[in-house]
Amino acid sequence: MSRSVRTKNEGPIIREEMKLIACMIELYYKKNKGEIPEKRMASYANQRLAFCQFGEEKTTCQKCPVHCYQEVYRNQMKQIMRYSGPRMLLVHPWLTVRHGFRGLTRKL
Repeated sequence: MSRSVRTKNEGPIIREEMKLIACMIELYYKKNKGEIPEKRMASYANQRLAFCQFGEEKTTCQKCPVHCYQEVYRNQMKQIMRYSGPRMLLVHPWLTVRHGFRGLTRKL
């Protein structure tokens, strides 16, 4: 059985998404305790982004047709995004606006 080999994504959009998700995770864990430790969650999210099959063409995770997170991580990430999303406008407005624009303009 052969496995397909995915190349690591290191483009500017993936790097920006990694920065955004790191900020969201940090913001969430400052006020909340998660089921998954913060460092493990951040590491897992970065790994998923680094090997995202859509690469630089990716849209927001909410619109993605492929759920690449394991269920426990996906549930934790939903909590993180629900909490941090609205607060990101105050903390990192430029990242938030760019991410929102990308979500509006990109289709898979």
